[in-house]
Amino acid sequence: KKKKKKKKKKEVSMNVSRDFSNDGKQLVIAIKGKFDFSLVQEFRQAYSHIGDSQPTVIIDLRETDYLDSSALGMLLNMRKSLGSSVKGIQLINAKPDVRRILDISRFDKMFVIA
Repeated sequence: KKKKKKKKKKEVSMNVSRDFSNDGKQLVIAIKGKFDFSLVQEFRQAYSHIGDSQPTVIIDLRETDYLDSSALGMLLNMRKSLGSSVKGIQLINAKPDVRRILDISRFDKMFVIA
């Protein structure tokens, strides 16, 4: 029989990375490649267990090539789920095509987009 593979740490996957600042005031979640339904579990894990420090959550879209309606839904679910347990949520470094989708979807009314 084959050996079971060890589970990866929650902090790192191929397409979603999670990085807390040393002071715990910022949680940066970076999405690489396509941000679509295939990342639903990894993305949810990335913002779970944030502790009591009420960090600002930053979604870094620098390496995000594409996002679809399920990604928009995941961002909305994250916002609803985290609620007042975070200071705020920012979407940063979106490429023009990704930014256009966010703008058309009026995400600038719900998130800080920088």
